[in-house]
Amino acid sequence: MSVATQPTRIERNAADVCRAVLEDVADDVLAVGPSTAVIEGLLAVFDEREEPPSVDLLVSGSVIKDFVTDFTDASSLADAVATGHLSIRTAENLIDGPLLLTDESVVSVISANGRIAGLITDDTGFVENAWEQYADQWDEAESYRLRTPPLSRIRETMDEEFGPEMTADFERMRVALEDDRAKAHFDEVDVCLLAAAKNEALLYDISTWGEDIGVASRATFSRKKTQLEDAGLIVTTKVPIDVGRPRLRLLLGDDRLRGADDLLDAAVDMLTRDA
Repeated sequence: MSVATQPTRIERNAADVCRAVLEDVADDVLAVGPSTAVIEGLLAVFDEREEPPSVDLLVSGSVIKDFVTDFTDASSLADAVATGHLSIRTAENLIDGPLLLTDESVVSVISANGRIAGLITDDTGFVENAWEQYADQWDEAESYRLRTPPLSRIRETMDEEFGPEMTADFERMRVALEDDRAKAHFDEVDVCLLAAAKNEALLYDISTWGEDIGVASRATFSRKKTQLEDAGLIVTTKVPIDVGRPRLRLLLGDDRLRGADDLLDAAVDMLTRDA
């Protein structure tokens, strides 16, 4: 894309603006004061390009805190950090943005009436001054540490520990969590346990894996197991071991779940109909 001949990009959403602005950008990008929509747009670019640019994300603490409340968003962000494509720092006094700074342009991302515009300035002197100003802000900002593990590592280690069928079941339910109806009742720990129950895994194994990978503590897995058990969604059977207390095998607790094509949707139906 030539910014000189296309000074403004009007798109349907922030992801399309990010795609258009960064289409031919291979070098470093500085994103200043991004909204959650712009962060989602940057993640879309990372997903779609084999060699995306490296992005320094200078974001307010409240915006990044809101963004990472969603497990998939947080784990996808962690993937971008793990691959070295993204660095995150926070500053509480951001008054500008969302801005995307490339080597050749400064782009202001503005929304109006359901559409998004990227207003592009490619004046060399202005771009240089903007980089100097915001690079100084970046240097003074605090590094942000994500607590959610990368999604790719979750998939990889679950596949190694439990097999591809359980990983596929987890993935289907994780994606289904994007639906507000499912999200109102379940979270990432619940879908780990439901996937484990469908595949008759041990509570000890799934909770140990979850704690080691950073999804949640073993105590959280145990608490969530009890809640799902109380709701009739899972049951447990004791499995003797050579030394110590028997382990608990997780099983689906209702025929409506065992035969369901969409396990999470069936679980939501059970909760709402049986309430």
